[in-house]
Amino acid sequence: MKKLILAVIVALSASTTFAQKGKNYLPVSKDWAIGIDATPFLSYFGNLIGGQDGNVAPTWNNPSVNQVITGKYFVKDDMAYRASLRVGFGTMNNTTTLEDDASTTTPVYPELPLLVEDNYRNVSTNIGISAGFEKRRGFGRLQGYYGAEAGIAIGSTLEKYTYGNTMTTTGATSTDFGNNITTDTYDNTARITDVKSGVNIGFGLRAFIGAEYFVLPKISMGGEFGWGLAFTHLGAGSITTESTDGSTIGIQTLETDKTNSIGVDTDSNTGLFGPAGSLRMTFHF
Repeated sequence: MKKLILAVIVALSASTTFAQKGKNYLPVSKDWAIGIDATPFLSYFGNLIGGQDGNVAPTWNNPSVNQVITGKYFVKDDMAYRASLRVGFGTMNNTTTLEDDASTTTPVYPELPLLVEDNYRNVSTNIGISAGFEKRRGFGRLQGYYGAEAGIAIGSTLEKYTYGNTMTTTGATSTDFGNNITTDTYDNTARITDVKSGVNIGFGLRAFIGAEYFVLPKISMGGEFGWGLAFTHLGAGSITTESTDGSTIGIQTLETDKTNSIGVDTDSNTGLFGPAGSLRMTFHF
């Protein structure tokens, strides 16, 4: 903590070496701005000052654990529109090989046994957007601001398992990918074929207040706090399994729970609005 505080002091002190007038430091109408997490930079300079070995260079990180891109557009010198955006799609595949249960031929060295493939596929979607405005006031390079914003986030996942060995009344040899081997409602060994999450929807509305100091022309360091409303809804999903009781092959599809939550609290939001209570750096251009 001492190193972090020292790094902040050094950053603020460095700004005094510039002779520009205060107005050159501040954003003006038609300026754009983007924000990043300031912690890696402060940690780097703190470790540098403290002489810590193996000091890792700072990284340019999103100012939110949800990897949200944040930005502003100044419509006036003292007023800006702000927005956050995340559009994420991901796919992961894992394929393994194993011996074919249906093979009736015993391999002879150096032949390989007949093989089949099992595959696990995970598809995820995360979309979020928020918009709002902020008003600014202050003296010189120290600027305070306040405003409001609203945001919505939508996410879902799909897991698909395909197996090379067909399920029979005696079972089937299958790859254990970590979560796919389970039991059915009759306690028979089962394997999962599909997992569909419910659609996760979040909505947030908040008011905020913050402050920032322009350590260099058009580069500020600051943070904010907020208060507002958050609502989340997780729709029902499903899990499909196949299994056998020794005489019949069965497929079961079970519905997963759905949940709703609502709250009003300090920085109660969907995670779209950036780092409440933590330091960020903002670049204006």
